[in-house]
Amino acid sequence: MKNLDFKIKKIAEIFDAKLIGNKEVKITGISDIENAEKGDITFLSNEKYKKYLDSTKASAVIINKEVKLPNNSKLTFLVVKDSYLSFALLLSEIEKLNISRKSGIEIPSHINKKSKIGENIYLGAFSYIGENVTIGDNCKIYPYSYIGDNSKIGNNTIIYPGVKIYNFSEIGDKCVIHANAVIGSDGFGFAPSEDGSYSTIPQVGNVIIKNNVSIGSNTVIDRATLNSTIINEGVKLDNLIQIGHNVEIGENTVIAAQTGISGSTSIGKNSMLGGQVGIVGHLKMGDNIKYGAQAGVTKNMKGNQTVIGYPAMPKEKYIKSYIIFKKLPSIEEKIKKIEEKLYNLQSE
Repeated sequence: MKNLDFKIKKIAEIFDAKLIGNKEVKITGISDIENAEKGDITFLSNEKYKKYLDSTKASAVIINKEVKLPNNSKLTFLVVKDSYLSFALLLSEIEKLNISRKSGIEIPSHINKKSKIGENIYLGAFSYIGENVTIGDNCKIYPYSYIGDNSKIGNNTIIYPGVKIYNFSEIGDKCVIHANAVIGSDGFGFAPSEDGSYSTIPQVGNVIIKNNVSIGSNTVIDRATLNSTIINEGVKLDNLIQIGHNVEIGENTVIAAQTGISGSTSIGKNSMLGGQVGIVGHLKMGDNIKYGAQAGVTKNMKGNQTVIGYPAMPKEKYIKSYIIFKKLPSIEEKIKKIEEKLYNLQSE
């Protein structure tokens, strides 16, 4: 990231960092420590990258207070408790500055006369705001987005290009919805008929997304059959995730790409789901569960554990089972030899 214009003193103030070195350094870019150039600020949180402190061309480094600084270095250091978190916060602040530059209503776009639009919003070209929609202050809605009738969007929410929000959806404050996500599409509900065909069960509920939620590109959240599909505060969803109807995701849960959660399942708060996790419907999952990548969950799970495998089981149990599984070919050979000896004994 280039074309920045910050004084290092200002950045130090943001993090309440201890500044060591040239206090007048001008920061013009952000980069990783290996590829940084003069004017860049970078960070060091992993000891294995410490070797680059002698060779990096960066002008400033955000560094953990536990790391011993090199002697006679020409670098300027911002010493903090958590350099990775501080660097992430810096990126967030810069992103906010870039986003804040967007303002006004571009043409062509459509806003229904019965809708209420807050102050200082940005509405990109070819966007559509339906009837009785309420949009809060400081929202950014990028081109080709669709906001359906009777939907509500809180303050300071960002909706990136091509997002589709169906009727009656509710989205809180400070949410981020990335390109081509779909909120409130039909839940997967069909009733089998006697002739083998399926009849659609109307999905008349909605989706409620609470504050500080991030939703990745091409993620789909289905509306509930009758009540609400609920994404609670602080949830972070990756790209390409499917959330079924009537699902509830607990607070501050993070879910990686290609995960699928079937209808009417409840995920506890402060959980972590790895990539390609699959969870069947109508389950109740506890809080603080870590789900390993590709875990297949088929039953209710108690909280405060790590589960992996298919069907998913506690990590310790899975590891013991896997050790046996790896030995199955040699066990089979032993069994064959025993069977052969038994056969020979019977033949004598």
